[in-house]
Amino acid sequence: MSDPYILIVDDEPDIRSLVQEILEDEGYNVSVAQSGERARAMVAEQTPQLVLLDIWMPDEDGVSLLKDWRESGVLDFPVVMISGHGTVETAVEATRHGAVDFIEKPLSLAKLLLTVEKALQARVSTDPMGHETPFVTPLMSLVGNSTYMTSLRQQVTEVAANERGVLISGEAASGRTLVAQHIHASGARGRGPFIVLSCDSISPVNAERELLGDPTHPNLNVGYLEAATGGTLFLRDIEQLPQAAQALLLETLEKREIRKRGPVARQVFNARLVCSTGGDLVASVQRGAFLSALYAHLSQDQIITRPLREHPEDIPVLLEYYVNWFVENESLPYRHFTVAAQNRLLNMPWPGNLLELKNLVQRLMILSPGVEIDVAQLSEFAAPAVSPSAHADAASLAGISLDLPLREARAAFERAYMLHQLHLAEGNIGELSKRVGMERTHLYRKLRSLEIDLGKVRD
Repeated sequence: MSDPYILIVDDEPDIRSLVQEILEDEGYNVSVAQSGERARAMVAEQTPQLVLLDIWMPDEDGVSLLKDWRESGVLDFPVVMISGHGTVETAVEATRHGAVDFIEKPLSLAKLLLTVEKALQARVSTDPMGHETPFVTPLMSLVGNSTYMTSLRQQVTEVAANERGVLISGEAASGRTLVAQHIHASGARGRGPFIVLSCDSISPVNAERELLGDPTHPNLNVGYLEAATGGTLFLRDIEQLPQAAQALLLETLEKREIRKRGPVARQVFNARLVCSTGGDLVASVQRGAFLSALYAHLSQDQIITRPLREHPEDIPVLLEYYVNWFVENESLPYRHFTVAAQNRLLNMPWPGNLLELKNLVQRLMILSPGVEIDVAQLSEFAAPAVSPSAHADAASLAGISLDLPLREARAAFERAYMLHQLHLAEGNIGELSKRVGMERTHLYRKLRSLEIDLGKVRD
């Protein structure tokens, strides 16, 4: 099998070069694109197995490029967004448009490699006709002891026991998809397919083909409505559904049959509908943007997911759950959050909700050197970017001239960094491997490239 092909899209040349070098060291086949326009051309030439996509670029932001790939039907590869500080909300929004994960700048080597490995292994599982289903990862629990979470679990149990339409409202990453998955898994259709359709990916032109299928194209013969037969169709961000698609969906629900062109023109519609919205659907109905009759069908039962900042008392339980989940599912070393660290997290705003908390836990488990995660480590890994003057001071302390070309400055820093870490590890290569987060094979290669003689260092 050939090495996985990864495309890096970022307008910063130093980021492109650094990530390319790291991934090529790990044996991946890597190409780079400096703009959205160049990335489009490269994807058209060769489909990558993974794209690392920067959110902010001068010519086009990464979310727009991601949406364009999805709407044009070429998004059959996982995308991981690269976000800077202050863009967590945008990164979370990107997951609604098809991104599988996001990593934050400044990039952590261990986090980067783990995210890439996960994205390549947990490829989108599809039914035979290519419709999206959840990623092949264990279903997370609805965790929390607050009054809100206790009520939410009870609502899910009650709603799962019937076949009525369900509308789940709430902010992005507040648990809407997880609630939908639990409704499906706990209901009578739990053994059937759970098909996901992001409504913002449907245009008025392709609405009929997406929902009903296109008998003139063998690979598109089955639409989303038919693909969900025996299971659940989850319509994500239903407020984004074009009115042409709204009319088709309403007709299907009223007649309980799928009407499409071709020799088999009609068949029974046999699936449950669960929808989510991040907007005010009632307001959309009032201004004529959403069909009132369709709203009535979809909102027979309603569930509201609250943002994490409104139930922070659940954070300690979530921390313990996420730690145990990463230990079991990703073989990360166990970590424990001190009471002071937990109290600090209780007072954070969490614009990225549950996804932001989960990603922070994963990052801390990878980067923290000891079993305990305290306030100091939170300040280091969950703080705003370091000021330029602080970077300059750090460079001066390492004895690196800031007037060097970038490649030479990076090599000088890497050498100083490795020598410093070797000193702390007392020349022990195993300890050094843990400290810098590199496999021994790659570590030996890196030391040789930096002309660091282990024997002399130990002496």
